[in-house]
Amino acid sequence: MNARDKAIVADLVRFRCLSRDDIAELHFSNIKNPITQANMVLKRLRRDDVITCATDRRKYVYFPVPGIKKDSAKIGHFLAIVDFYKQIRKVELPRVFDVEPKLGGKGLPEPDVFCIWKGAPWFVEIQRSQFSDRVMQEKMNRYEQYYLSGEWEREAWQPAAKKVFPYIWIIGAGSYRTGGRPFRVFQDSIDGMISRVKSSN
Repeated sequence: MNARDKAIVADLVRFRCLSRDDIAELHFSNIKNPITQANMVLKRLRRDDVITCATDRRKYVYFPVPGIKKDSAKIGHFLAIVDFYKQIRKVELPRVFDVEPKLGGKGLPEPDVFCIWKGAPWFVEIQRSQFSDRVMQEKMNRYEQYYLSGEWEREAWQPAAKKVFPYIWIIGAGSYRTGGRPFRVFQDSIDGMISRVKSSN
């Protein structure tokens, strides 16, 4: 495999799945006819059993081998995470972008994304459907437990001089009560946050 093949497979592993158009945008945008070129490369990688594909959707979805099931209920969720990544990278490429990072044991938060973007750490919650207020409060309680534990201060990405707890960014369906927490919580669209970040520069 060449370097681009390896980069495509690495992104499939990181994001769990990608559409053909995602792959064309992320890996072929600098060449003429990115869709045609992406199709040729993906066909070859499928032939070589490096990747696999769900062909029952209007737009094919590609997976690493091994990977999640082709009929996984979480495919839409992972594609929403990819869409979030593609949008924020247009402003600035995140220095770190981890999908569903594991923060430790039971009772700790389970963010959809941890990223370092625009010089700040973020835990991102991407809501494709509206949660009950009780469920969201439980999520926020987990973040607060994590905050109070101090475990986050030992993360490898932390600056040496001053430890920073990530901002919580809730995107998508619903509006929730998140006040009174010892950390900052933003409820904003991607466009809204990009405008906010640009205006603060």
